[in-house]
Amino acid sequence: MNLVDGITAFVKIADLGSFAAAARELNISPSAVSKLVSKTEEELGTRLLNRNTRGLSLTQEGEMFLERSRVILDELTSAKEELSSISGEPRGKLRVSLPNMPSFFLPVISRFMAQYPAVTLEVDLSDRLVDVIDEGFDAVIRVGQLSDSRLTARSLGNCAMNLVASPDYLRRYGVPATVDDLRSHTCIQYRYPSSGRTEPWPLQHPASGVVDVIPSLICNSTDVRLGLALDSKGIAFMPGLLTEKYIASGELDVVLVNIVEQNYEMNLVWPTNKYAPSRLKAFTDFIVNYFTDR
Repeated sequence: MNLVDGITAFVKIADLGSFAAAARELNISPSAVSKLVSKTEEELGTRLLNRNTRGLSLTQEGEMFLERSRVILDELTSAKEELSSISGEPRGKLRVSLPNMPSFFLPVISRFMAQYPAVTLEVDLSDRLVDVIDEGFDAVIRVGQLSDSRLTARSLGNCAMNLVASPDYLRRYGVPATVDDLRSHTCIQYRYPSSGRTEPWPLQHPASGVVDVIPSLICNSTDVRLGLALDSKGIAFMPGLLTEKYIASGELDVVLVNIVEQNYEMNLVWPTNKYAPSRLKAFTDFIVNYFTDR
């Protein structure tokens, strides 16, 4: 028996919860899966799974071996890809998480797909703070400082945040000259998906005091808030990644310049692994170059 096949079957059963589901995933019969696991248990000299009429569960030894099994399979995959990349193009599946800004990242994804057609991207667009390793992501673009020693990071630079509104809105309702003026304006605010709190609009000079704006709309979509600002529905606190082209074209104006602003550091992070597959290297280099060119 190929021990790797047995380990693969064991991991699939643990992930999917049944022999039948693992068999479908591996495209073999349930009896073949059962034999692979039995042979693996025989080879290891211990039981990995408890089987009974109520279902199955991992033994204590199975729990321990599952973690090692994932490492073994990941290292084997990485080794194969490292060897194949010497003579071939990057290929395989890449699972990435990006900030929920489709209008910005759509051309990024499209250009990467055109350049690396053999790589299958699985893209998660979300503003929540994902756990890169526990959730199985290959790479994540994250806003803020890196605090996990298990991750490698490359800086993508700073993302400026500013209050923006359309010229038409400002003509109708006036240009706010002070932070206090925001009380009489339509404010479109963002709600953090992780905490449920609304995003504060920071002051450049905290000594002047924090003004609580009254939101006319709260939304967890950056693209929707951008669309509302462009449609003259109010003032929004937005990342420059999205608004810079509209500011350049005159469709949006920055208000309260040098008073209400903030910068966030953006990083591309991925699990530290000296045998990183070629598709991951291709993706990280592509993203860093894309942001550098901007």
